[in-house]
Amino acid sequence: MSVTDAKYVSLTTNKKDGTTKSLPVWIADFGDGTIGFTTSSSSYKVKRIGNDPRVTLQPSNSKGVVTPGSQEVAGTAEVVTGAEFEKCASVLKKKYKLQYTAITLVGKVAKLFGRGSGTDCAVKITLT
Repeated sequence: MSVTDAKYVSLTTNKKDGTTKSLPVWIADFGDGTIGFTTSSSSYKVKRIGNDPRVTLQPSNSKGVVTPGSQEVAGTAEVVTGAEFEKCASVLKKKYKLQYTAITLVGKVAKLFGRGSGTDCAVKITLT
């Protein structure tokens, strides 16, 4: 299974001290040579990508446990907002349907209660 076909992937980013952090994310093929996901601009993964855009991805389950026999791939990530974010969000909504709508709604409610900034950016990854 390739990362573009996976429902979830384990995304590994690099911390400032050189250690890595992995977590599961949804993934979609944006059709322009990039893949990615939407998230909050205040998330730690966005901060880590801002410091070091190198990432690795590997198909996983929703808890981030990598799929046995799957291949890890490397890429370079960039954070996008505005109209580019909206395009990415549209692709993810098509792939994940009601699930995506529910998660973004939860994010909006959390934002109302001062718990985060909601989904307001996308991470686009060019595989290397």
